[in-house]
Amino acid sequence: MAKKKTEAPRGTFDNPVASNKKASHDYLIGETFECGLVLTGTEIKSIRRAHIQLRDGFARVRAGEVFLSGVVIAHFEEGNIANVDEVRDRKLLMHKKQIAQVERALQDTGMTFVPLKVYFKNGFAKVLMGLAKGKHDYDKRNAIREKDQSRDMARQLKNYQTR
Repeated sequence: MAKKKTEAPRGTFDNPVASNKKASHDYLIGETFECGLVLTGTEIKSIRRAHIQLRDGFARVRAGEVFLSGVVIAHFEEGNIANVDEVRDRKLLMHKKQIAQVERALQDTGMTFVPLKVYFKNGFAKVLMGLAKGKHDYDKRNAIREKDQSRDMARQLKNYQTR
């Protein structure tokens, strides 16, 4: 009898619920922070169903607290009056020292605090946030060129090994 493959449950750090692939294309990611999210009951149910979009998300520090903006969490279909706005600002839970560090970094020009992935850890929704600096167009072209070259090399190696 064949054994079943044991797969990480959906929503772990290695297998995120949602990831922001565009962030690594548009930004050079520096330091990352794991943050908790303050959510309502219907929002967490939507996230568990992977109805979340991080593409246009970013975070700001206001009055010593960090707020995530631009992230879309779809309405929970079975929800009722408890459903909230899809694109509202959500509070991120971070330590004071981390907030101060992020605030100092954001004062530099060109720095942004962007969400990279959403996953579950011990039943709680976590967001991996990254301090990022915007890439220029020529940086993006170089990244695409390097990715194409590595893909071609891997393909050549595979063809060479099968002969």
